[in-house]
Amino acid sequence: MALCQVKSLKYLGSIVNGNNSIEEEINGRISLGNKPFYANQDLFKSKLLSKKSKLRMYQTLVRPIVTYPCETWVLKENIKSKLRVFERKVLRRIHGPTKESDGTWRIKSNYELNRLIGNKNVINYIKTQRLAWFGHVHRMPDNRIVKKYMSGHPRYQDH
Repeated sequence: MALCQVKSLKYLGSIVNGNNSIEEEINGRISLGNKPFYANQDLFKSKLLSKKSKLRMYQTLVRPIVTYPCETWVLKENIKSKLRVFERKVLRRIHGPTKESDGTWRIKSNYELNRLIGNKNVINYIKTQRLAWFGHVHRMPDNRIVKKYMSGHPRYQDH
């Protein structure tokens, strides 16, 4: 049986590569997040649903797909930017344009969108998930392999 060397592979739904970059993973996650967003585009545009319901749809249908393995991500600025751009696209669809006093319409600013969602943006969500994972690992018994790796003592010992 021969082993082949690959540049990247998909393992448990997450892309793993040799240079420890998550660029490919993020692009794939955003593409996967676009599918439920566009599949439900009629609902996101609908005037029959409240903005609160649409936001809830985003938070339960789209965001978990985009952030699936986020507990292990290293968030560099370019990654944060890609995630924010994706989320703002969805939020602008949910909240729609703003009518000015002179009758003209404009898209909502990034600040306005962040205020509308109560600062519960995708980056803060990822940070919350990472903190929850840290707490989960911290509560594990010391003999668990994940805890050993996290504490910097990954040596395997036979019992």
